[in-house]
Amino acid sequence: MSSQLSISGVKFLKALAKHADIIMQAYLSGRVSEMDFDLNTLEKLMELGVLWRPEPGEDLRLRSSVRALLENNLKDERNRQLDANVGSKLATIKTVTSHYKEALHHHLDAEAEVHLEDLAEQVYTLVDSLKSSVRSLWRRIHNEFGYVASINAKIRENELAQGQLTQMRQQLEMFQFDELAKLAGSNRELRRLLVVQLQKSHTEISQELSIAQAKLIDLLGKFREYLHRSQLLKGFVLHHQQKPDYQIKDYSVLHQLPSLFNRAQPIIKPANIDVNNVAYEQLFSQLVNQIKQVRHNLDANQEQRKAQNFDVAAIEGIDIESDGLKEAIEQYFVHIIDSAERMSALEYHQWQQLDFDQEVWVYGVINGFTGLNSEEQDFFEIGVEGHPHPEFDGNFIIEDVELGLR
Repeated sequence: MSSQLSISGVKFLKALAKHADIIMQAYLSGRVSEMDFDLNTLEKLMELGVLWRPEPGEDLRLRSSVRALLENNLKDERNRQLDANVGSKLATIKTVTSHYKEALHHHLDAEAEVHLEDLAEQVYTLVDSLKSSVRSLWRRIHNEFGYVASINAKIRENELAQGQLTQMRQQLEMFQFDELAKLAGSNRELRRLLVVQLQKSHTEISQELSIAQAKLIDLLGKFREYLHRSQLLKGFVLHHQQKPDYQIKDYSVLHQLPSLFNRAQPIIKPANIDVNNVAYEQLFSQLVNQIKQVRHNLDANQEQRKAQNFDVAAIEGIDIESDGLKEAIEQYFVHIIDSAERMSALEYHQWQQLDFDQEVWVYGVINGFTGLNSEEQDFFEIGVEGHPHPEFDGNFIIEDVELGLR
């Protein structure tokens, strides 16, 4: 039996080598012109399963198995199919494993050896098929789907690859290693093939597919960006074709720039007084005259600076009054810790109906926070609410502060 298989295989390979020109024409053009070659040769290739006719009257085409062989060896980037038929191959592996275990049970060593070789071939074929699909996918990604010209075609190819990748990941979920380990049992060869080899390959392929999916998503975003830019350029070209006398305005000479071009923030130069300008001398004099003159009563200050009499015994009777603002700020911090919620200073002021001025209260909270040491400040998170000064750049008016825990 093996001798007959060997003879048939040698005959098939010689036919492939002898008629390589016919096979490559069918591979490149998709069909074979029967007018260019001998009919007997074409009939012979059909008998060997290299060529086939889909329907009567149709041209001869290449068999899918031969096409897949050429695509894999030539690394043809036009190969857009991923082999995701994992279910049937796993079923075949389980069946051959049962044949091998049954032969071992009946002490049929020669038959068991044949089944073990068949099982190894099935496992390695499955692994090579999955890795070949991943390699084909990566070639398409690295080439950025260069076998199609338009951006829309690249987007469609990307979406097709993502769908095939998703289907392949779903097929990989069919690997039940608990079931395979139970099927292998304590047999060393079976565990090496069904558990170690398949699980290692499964892990590598899953990682490759995850990285490939991220690359595909990144490429899809890039293609869509190219598409938007090309549409904008095509629209401008069409507008120029319809209105050939159209001239772009010089927007730099306009007083009011369109918002599309006015992207920079306006720059206000700092104001400087030119005191050397004689024309402003009268104005400067008026400004100086309007400055208020502050006179301090030196006699009253001298009277207060004189030594005062005091009774040492009266010091013990002094009652230091507690600072109410400080205690209220401490209660505010304690409330933030107990409730673990963010609350602004003015909300707490209204909630507790405090008598302090709102501005004094807000800046008191800020001083209370800055008065904490660095370790205590790490427990809190403070944010300011306000608005920039409408006239003077760089000044920020604080209206309220919000305190919370980190």
